[in-house]
Amino acid sequence: MFTLRCARSLLKRLKVRPEPCPPAATTQLGDWYANLLYTKPQQLILCVSEKTLLPIVIPAKGTEPVAVRLTAAVGEMLRAIGLSGTVVEVEIAAMLEVTISTTASRTVLGSMNDFAFMLESHLSYADALVDSALKSAESPCSPIGMSSPREVTIDRLSKH
Repeated sequence: MFTLRCARSLLKRLKVRPEPCPPAATTQLGDWYANLLYTKPQQLILCVSEKTLLPIVIPAKGTEPVAVRLTAAVGEMLRAIGLSGTVVEVEIAAMLEVTISTTASRTVLGSMNDFAFMLESHLSYADALVDSALKSAESPCSPIGMSSPREVTIDRLSKH
């Protein structure tokens, strides 16, 4: 179980009422923060793990709910950074239940803003959204001790 912590603009677009007191996350990557990115030719949603700041980018439009698309993208990203199938499956299984709420950490929101600026340049030449997110995941982030989200994610998930 995890909480998808959406910025106001995304909550408005999803037309959902946020849960005022969401339960604690049971995933290793914690809650996920999400915000709309206004890019051309399509709108995107930038999602960031609360615990490791791992960025994920998904299309804003889709036939499946945002949480389902996020879970699939997390699995793809975890495989892309080199985690084993078993580790990925455990994290994905823990993400099957989702609650939607508002944002709660200014630190994560600040990191999301940094990733949004980085993605502007990566998106112009990347073939896939996961490639753009992978490039951003290599950047050192001060909230996680100047480590990269990729390193912190691998370390956190490899221990469990």
